[in-house]
Amino acid sequence: MKIFTSAQIHELDKYTIERESITSIDLMERAAVALTKETMEFCDDDTQVVVFAGPGNNGGDALAVTRLLRDRGVQAVAYLFNVTGKLSPDCQANRDRLKGKYADALIEVVQEFEPPHLVKGMVVIDGLFGSGISKPLTGGFAAVVRYVNASEAMVISIDLPSGLMTEQNTYNVKQNIVEADVTLTLGMKKLCMMFADNQRYVGDLRVLDIGLDKEYIAKTDTQYSVLEEGMVKERVRQRSKFAHKGDMGHALIVAGSYGMAGAAILAAKSCLRSGVGKVTVHTPRCNNDIMQISVPEAIVDADKDDEAFTQPTDNTKYTAMGIGPGMGQVEGTAIALMTQIRNAKVPVVLDADALNVLSSHRAWLQQLPDGLIFTPHPKEMDRLCDSAPEDDYDRLMKASDMAQRVRGYVLLKGHHTALCMPEGQIIFNNTGNAGMATAGSGDVLTGIITGLLARGYSSADATMIGMYVHGLAGDFAAREVGEESLVASDIVRCLHKAFQYIIK
Repeated sequence: MKIFTSAQIHELDKYTIERESITSIDLMERAAVALTKETMEFCDDDTQVVVFAGPGNNGGDALAVTRLLRDRGVQAVAYLFNVTGKLSPDCQANRDRLKGKYADALIEVVQEFEPPHLVKGMVVIDGLFGSGISKPLTGGFAAVVRYVNASEAMVISIDLPSGLMTEQNTYNVKQNIVEADVTLTLGMKKLCMMFADNQRYVGDLRVLDIGLDKEYIAKTDTQYSVLEEGMVKERVRQRSKFAHKGDMGHALIVAGSYGMAGAAILAAKSCLRSGVGKVTVHTPRCNNDIMQISVPEAIVDADKDDEAFTQPTDNTKYTAMGIGPGMGQVEGTAIALMTQIRNAKVPVVLDADALNVLSSHRAWLQQLPDGLIFTPHPKEMDRLCDSAPEDDYDRLMKASDMAQRVRGYVLLKGHHTALCMPEGQIIFNNTGNAGMATAGSGDVLTGIITGLLARGYSSADATMIGMYVHGLAGDFAAREVGEESLVASDIVRCLHKAFQYIIK
């Protein structure tokens, strides 16, 4: 699914109207029908619905929904804010339709606004502003937003919570943004909805299909997209019936230190579960027995150091390499890391302490080979950039800039893990759950991607499939044990279900 900018959304609406030879008011009615259907899930015959409609097309949607709710017997009243005397043509048309059919359902605010009493059990439909705004709300509209947020009524926002800008909200006035319980967005997700710090405004997100032109969507390039099941399935390779382990690749995992053998175990197990032929784990001597017992399928290449990774290992016999989980950051490890990376002739995944070491030696970033895969969580990303971001949008832009600068792939982990490509494209993942916010989850992801790389997948395909399968396995695990009790080992245990699902 592509994510369009506000300008592209406007063009998509215009193109749909022209291609289908319908009027804009007809497209608005189509949207209103879909919005009303979803809204009815939260209403019964006794539910009082208060609708706040702005002067633009978002307000037109809200007025049309008010009329359709009344048609279904719902007690809905709309407050139309027409303080300048200038309504969009479609908003005006829907005002006239509502007024002509249900005059008592419309209160037009021209000067003074006497707010209705909002209490628990009521539903507020926020139709003040949609994707067209480009600056923070002020004055009377900001006051209405704060009034809605202070109430205990359930809030449903049309397309976007009013006050939230479609892309960047770094310098927005946060208290002047509607905090919706449910957002019914039209056509596709918006970029702002992909960030954790906007979740408090978006609430439960539902994407409504209103029949926007598929040809325009398909042919229009955009920087942002959401990874979908079909995109993953078309990239997955079928295993040959005559395959042997030599055909399936040999992965090297450099991981673990004294007290951190678990990270190496999780990465190795997930790598094996990703279909690779063989896995070798380079780890300190203290972890030898632990690894041999915990992962008997893996080969152990013990470092000369008892407690840390300090000796680079020959990597000529491997087809991919993952470095960093539980590795530690002692000075000897830092030097060994750079030597290991520089000598690599295969795709490399950098995670955890590998990223932390680079953060402490930032000049080394300029010496890295092209095509590396970085898998930072937000704090690791901030350390790599050596600066605190203004917000999640700012962090994503820095991750994208880094991917382009080092000509590699940056997988910024989170609820919607974002894959930043070297060409500037950004792909968001849509699998996974909050239960995966647990120690070791990232080690599992490193193992999966390394295994896929070792099997011969391209870096782009391995990262896309890897983040999707990782989240999907987490979703299967959450169904079994719940989000609260989910641990990283559960993700590994459910990897087979995820692969079976996408390969079937």
